[in-house]
Amino acid sequence: MKYLFSSVLIFFLGINLFAQDNSNVDESYIESDVIPMAGKKGFSVQTRNGDFVFKPYTLMQTALDVNYYDDEGLNLADQDNIANSGFRIPYAILGLSGKAFNKLSFNLTINAAQAGSPALLQQAWFDVNLKEQLRFRVGKFKTPNSQAYLVTLGETLFPTLPISLTTSMNIDRSINALPPNFATGFDLGVMAQGLVCKKKLEYNIGIFNGTGINVNTAKKTMSQDLNIPSLLYAGRVAYMPFGVMPSHQGSVDDQNNNKLLVALSSSYNVEANWESSDDFRAGLEFAWLYKRWYFGAEAYYMNMYFVSEQRSNASYDFVGGYMQGGFFATKKLQVAARYDFLDRNSMDTDGFLNMPAVGLNYYLFGYNLKLQAMYQYLGKWGHKDQVARDNDDTGLAQHYGTVMLQFSF
Repeated sequence: MKYLFSSVLIFFLGINLFAQDNSNVDESYIESDVIPMAGKKGFSVQTRNGDFVFKPYTLMQTALDVNYYDDEGLNLADQDNIANSGFRIPYAILGLSGKAFNKLSFNLTINAAQAGSPALLQQAWFDVNLKEQLRFRVGKFKTPNSQAYLVTLGETLFPTLPISLTTSMNIDRSINALPPNFATGFDLGVMAQGLVCKKKLEYNIGIFNGTGINVNTAKKTMSQDLNIPSLLYAGRVAYMPFGVMPSHQGSVDDQNNNKLLVALSSSYNVEANWESSDDFRAGLEFAWLYKRWYFGAEAYYMNMYFVSEQRSNASYDFVGGYMQGGFFATKKLQVAARYDFLDRNSMDTDGFLNMPAVGLNYYLFGYNLKLQAMYQYLGKWGHKDQVARDNDDTGLAQHYGTVMLQFSF
């Protein structure tokens, strides 16, 4: 008993000796995809000279969803318009991040809400920081594809990403796998990145598997059409005239800032969708954080065409985008609005989807507890007939509402 008591006492004394002292931490050292290591969130441990920093963190979300669907596609004998409704846990994150020698940094994130799926491993990467202008990241992390994805998890304006980014496209023939969507999300690969031109220009250039968050193994081949590895090749460049853009869309403790971002991204997924098609994507991003205001907008384009083995010369062009804004009406209450647009059935076919949404965010106890609520309506414009109109929103709710409570530490 005495030995146990002594061990516990030594442990807590050790924590006290190495507890974080913000005066010794480089406040500019902010890792993308991770809460600031030198920030006020959570708890971190470091050596006295700051060479080693270790930060555990957690984020948990519980949401109540209500989805109301159109009559089309429903079972005529049992027309239940309300479906896929009830409680869900989007994320139950346990993470470890850290740095060493001011040259190496790492992040390991487990999403317990995805237990039984390869997406259980949400992120696992380390950076080799040669200098500010040149870093190399290796592992599983976010591809340089979209500002909506690059924002830190839990610090978004809305509790759900734009549908135009996440939903799959509609095409008029079957392929070996699900049709693509605009977002490439998390993937396994290697990426060079850095800040140049006095931190006003950021670049990201990477090569990835192109199989997404749900595949943690190597499954790719050589492209028969192009004679190059069938991988995802991606790049992004961002111009930030007032310095590095924070990785949030409005924060309770950052309401007197002025940051602007304009970015271009492009990627080519060779033999995507399990060797059935080549997918080219391009995107334009805008974000402006001004005091209590946040504005953001994106437009994206994708061309998908079948490889020769599919014995088809079909090619499809898709466009989408969104614009959104938020304002802190009080120190803790943020109101938000978004317009989301998607030409889901390709530019060769009439009709598109438009999805306006409104939301509220309320912060309790500083950072740690956040309440988000939103409502979204799905509209359909310009289709040639009712059948095309009904088919274009297959699987999407006409009315969607959610209330989400988030805890982070």
